Amino acid sequence: MKQSMLFVPTLKEAPQNAEVKSHRLLTRAGLIKQTASGIYTYLPLGWRVIRKIENIVRQEHDKRGASELLMPALQPRDLWEESGRWSEYGPELMRLKDRKDRDFLLGPTHEEVITSIVRDYVDSYKKLPLALYQIQTKYRDELRPRFGLMRAREFIMKDLYTFSEDEAGLDQWYTEISDAYTIIFNRIGLATRIVASDTGQIGGKTAHEFMVMSEVGEDTIAYCTACDYAGNQEFNQLNDGDACPQCSGIITTAKGIEVGNIFKLGSKYSESMNAYVTNKEGKRVPLIMGCYGIGISRTLMAAVEQHSDEDSILWPRSITPFDIHMIPINLKDQGLETMNDIYNSLSEDYDVLLDDRKERAGVKFKDADLIGIPVRIILGKGLKEGKVELINRQTKSKTEVDINSLKMTLKEIE
Repeated sequence: MKQSMLFVPTLKEAPQNAEVKSHRLLTRAGLIKQTASGIYTYLPLGWRVIRKIENIVRQEHDKRGASELLMPALQPRDLWEESGRWSEYGPELMRLKDRKDRDFLLGPTHEEVITSIVRDYVDSYKKLPLALYQIQTKYRDELRPRFGLMRAREFIMKDLYTFSEDEAGLDQWYTEISDAYTIIFNRIGLATRIVASDTGQIGGKTAHEFMVMSEVGEDTIAYCTACDYAGNQEFNQLNDGDACPQCSGIITTAKGIEVGNIFKLGSKYSESMNAYVTNKEGKRVPLIMGCYGIGISRTLMAAVEQHSDEDSILWPRSITPFDIHMIPINLKDQGLETMNDIYNSLSEDYDVLLDDRKERAGVKFKDADLIGIPVRIILGKGLKEGKVELINRQTKSKTEVDINSLKMTLKEIE
C-alpha cells in the first residue's frame, strides 16, 4: 500500500479529552476518531488491526468446533421479558421504539437471542454439544464514557455461547474456552491474568475475567504472590497484605483492564425461555449454557497500553497493521525505480506500507513512530551501492543490508 493513498490523519497533539496513553496514541496515529462521547470511527489503520485481532479469535474458535453466525443488534422487548432482564438490566440498556410504538433495544449482549434460536432448532441431546459465536457491535449507555475505547457506548465484541446436556459438558467447554483465551491473548501479545469475578448482569453461578495489568485499568485485582489465586477486588474483598484464601501466601493488589470474561450460565436462560432437550433417558431437561466474551476494541486499546511509550506505538507482529514500513529519503529518478522494484518484490511475501509522500524525512519518521510498524526499511544514500537500512524496532537493531539478501534477512527476523 502506498502511503500517499492511505488515509492516515496523524496529529501533532492529542485531543484534550484523551486522558490515557492509548487514547492519545490511537488518536494521534490516526487509528480512531471520536464521533460522539463514547462512540468512535475506526479509521483504516485501526480497522486493519481490528481485523487482525478478529482473525486470531476466529482461528482459535473455529479449530474448537465453534460455528460463527451474526445476530441482529436490534432486539425485541419480548425476548428480554421472557428472561426477566427487560426490567432488571438498568439504565445502561439502550431502549427505543419503532414507528408502531413497539419496544426494542440495542443489544449489549445476546443471551436472549441465541437462546431463542437454539430452542427452535435443538430438541435432542443428539444435537449437542453446540458452540455458536459472533463478532459484532454492542451498545451500552454508559453514564461516564471515558479512556477512549476502554469504556465506550458502542464497541466491538466477540461473544460465544455453548450448549450442553449437563453440567459436565459445561465444565468441559469452560476449561477448553479458558485455555483458548489464554492462547488468543498470547498470540496477540498481551500478558493476562485470570481472576474470579461476580456474574453481574449476565448472571449464572461462576465467572472469571481475563485482565491485562495496567495502571489505567478501572478494576482492582487482588492476587497471591505465592500461587495462582486472583480475583476482582469487588468480588473477593481482599486488600494488600491479607492472607491468600487458597494458600499461605500474601495478597497484593494491582489495576487491570478487562479484555475477556467467561460465565457458567447453567440453566438461567434456558429455563426462563423454555429451551429444553430430550436427554438419553428420554427426560426433558433444560439446556446448560456457557457464555464467553472478548472485547475486540478493548483488546486494541490494551495492546497499545502494553506496547507503547508516550510518543510511539510498537505493535506485536501478529496484529501490526502492516508487516514492513518502507521509508525512502530524498531519492532521485534511478533511486525511485529501485524503490519500486524493492516494494513490488517484498509485496509478494509481505504487507508493505511505502511512504511515497513528498514530505521531509523528519515528518516521515515522526509519523512512522506513531503508526508503530515493527520492521522499518530506510532507503537513502546507500541505495546507490545496493544497500538499505533495516530496523527491527522490537530489538532496536539497525543493520545495513544488501538488496539481494533483503528477503532472506527479513525471514530470519520473523
